[in-house]
Amino acid sequence: MKIWVDADACPVVIKDILFKAAERTGVEMTLVANQPVYIPRSRCITMLKVAAGFDVADNEIVKRLSAGDLVITADIPLAAEVIDKGGHALNPRGELYSEDNIRERLNMRDFMDTLRASGVETGGPPALSQSDRQSFANNLDKFLTRYARNT
Repeated sequence: MKIWVDADACPVVIKDILFKAAERTGVEMTLVANQPVYIPRSRCITMLKVAAGFDVADNEIVKRLSAGDLVITADIPLAAEVIDKGGHALNPRGELYSEDNIRERLNMRDFMDTLRASGVETGGPPALSQSDRQSFANNLDKFLTRYARNT
């Protein structure tokens, strides 16, 4: 199992949680972005810089992903592709996407895109709260604990 991070839009506080978790567990983690991203010196954390462009980082993650890998992303279409390929997807607010909830999330995303395209101001997501950070850390820990038990 490996952790892949859609790093271009991943909040710094979430990356910090991920860095600590990777060091603590020894799980390999790769941050994928189209610009350089800070990573600490580590035997298990790497950075993969991809070309700039729409969905280039997402496509690279899907290409390299193996069944059972975990992807950290707020990008719902990427999460859907990850799940279709047998991976797991966790968003920075701590929601673990699954086969049970990803279609609903895709439908809502498409609906909101349609509203925005028709001129309706929908606003963006709220700022990442302390409870979001805690939820992310808790669900990441649960996932990694479950992984450790199964190896």
